[in-house]
Amino acid sequence: MEHILSYFPELTPQQREQFAALGPLYQEWNARINVISRKDIDNLYLHHVLHSLGIAKVITFKPQTHVMDLGTGGGFPGIPLAIMFPECHFHLVDSIGKKIKVCQAVVDALQLKNVTTEWTRAEQVKEKFHFVVSRAVMPQNELVKLVHKNVSTENFNALPNGLICLKGGELEHEILSLKRSTLITPLADYFEEEFFTTKQVVYTALT
Repeated sequence: MEHILSYFPELTPQQREQFAALGPLYQEWNARINVISRKDIDNLYLHHVLHSLGIAKVITFKPQTHVMDLGTGGGFPGIPLAIMFPECHFHLVDSIGKKIKVCQAVVDALQLKNVTTEWTRAEQVKEKFHFVVSRAVMPQNELVKLVHKNVSTENFNALPNGLICLKGGELEHEILSLKRSTLITPLADYFEEEFFTTKQVVYTALT
């Protein structure tokens, strides 16, 4: 939790309470339904919550922004972003029902009114969003093809609507065809922990 407070000191008391509650909630649910590696649950705040909030270092979503978290797993990056941006709406999607069950339980426990969850595949989602976010679900060029239909043409944020992914490692191959519309931001520019040395936020404009 101290990682979150050191990098985001402007959090409101309610946001601090909600972030603090994530630890016990995920410990409890992960013991029942394994959505985070058993070895990694002790690193929840650094490897999952703060990593998710790397997106908040690249863009500050304006109120009324609608965001889909595709392949949300246990709720990352969607749930930390929903706490960070309470005036935006987040729709969490995953094709595995037990993961969505955990997401909904966490959303209910935190009383997050700006989050909806859906057990479905990306191909089945018809709604439009200003941004789609995802964490290492598939290569960027494949994701672009999959979600292009879901990105609205109504722009009002600092960045044009598009796809924002959390990724690690070598990206040259998967963004080769997207270079003109893609911006890569190393998270080591913002977070000093060794975990973030190879982590990046990859944004591709789709409007």
